Amino acid sequence: MMKAFNSTSSAAGKEAESSVLLERLGDKGVITLNRPKALNALNYDMAKRLEGQLKIWDTDSEIRMVVIKSASEKAFCAGGDVKHIVKAGPEDGKLFFRQEYTLNNLIGSLSVPYVALINGIIMGGGCGLSVHGNFRVVTEKALFAMPETAIGLFPDVGASHFLHRLPGSLGLYFGLTGERLMGRDLFKAGIATHFVPSDKITALEQDILRIEKPDLLKIAKVLQKYQEQWEDDYRKEFSLKPHIGRINSIFGQAKSVEDIISGLTKDNSEWARKHLDILSRMSPTSLKLTFEQLKRGKSMTLPECLKMEYRMACRVLENKEFYEGVRAVLVEKDNKPNWNPAKLEDVKETDIEAYFQPLPYNLELQL
Repeated sequence: MMKAFNSTSSAAGKEAESSVLLERLGDKGVITLNRPKALNALNYDMAKRLEGQLKIWDTDSEIRMVVIKSASEKAFCAGGDVKHIVKAGPEDGKLFFRQEYTLNNLIGSLSVPYVALINGIIMGGGCGLSVHGNFRVVTEKALFAMPETAIGLFPDVGASHFLHRLPGSLGLYFGLTGERLMGRDLFKAGIATHFVPSDKITALEQDILRIEKPDLLKIAKVLQKYQEQWEDDYRKEFSLKPHIGRINSIFGQAKSVEDIISGLTKDNSEWARKHLDILSRMSPTSLKLTFEQLKRGKSMTLPECLKMEYRMACRVLENKEFYEGVRAVLVEKDNKPNWNPAKLEDVKETDIEAYFQPLPYNLELQL
């Protein structure tokens, strides 16, 4: 039986109710992201609604599993609603990031299994709604990227924690370049835990929801059954396999972003030249900030990473780089951001260090 939820009188609350559908099916909680026109871009009210319900389910002894999915095949979640953040201003932006990161931490610490069914775009904030859970099932329609350096931001939602756990130097590579992956490649890169063709995703969901008294082992057994149906496809080569050596060498051995640029320049292959062009379009500040962030995150827990990222986000909201990036890429779409500084060599180490400094105690993210 579906359990009714109390409605709120505010327009924002009502919009959140329609954007995040919540069901209780026996001992399972089901979340459906339902903001298709915005590709399920996450806003403050959606994140607040999700956190509130997950807290209730996490303390309910009868709930044994949570499933999150999208009502649209086009997108699971295309990220945080950064256009709204830019329009609303720094203080509202800080409230959003605080709420989003609190939700990310809750997903990573749930006492019940959490299954994300990903059929469509999954970028930025969408990763935060999925990667910290136990199971991430993708279809061939899944499209992953962490494109934040292109808009003057940095890979957040706990990326400091999950990117460095990917094989070799893939995490740093994804974080700096915003490289996109599709379908089975998400599984092969370690972002997803399972793959299923999109025409099987509904059947898979139904089988999961039929599990009696679900636990990690029972869920994994069902997912593995579906996984085995595409064993022949699994033999297809990982799209990045021809470049793994270069990625691990150039990105993995670098002590700075400048070292990566130097390595790509010396390599001078078509692949290297393509990535030099990509990096030349990114915010120099964001590139250096991301490099330092991912270096620090290697020795941190998820809560520690999120607290660090919140400090960084507050500082990003206080400068013009982020607003300029969103303007150029997402609002006016001229793709001609006026970065300041415009060159890597002009970004000072002291400026980067300032992003990581503690906030006043009452403003720190409390998890």
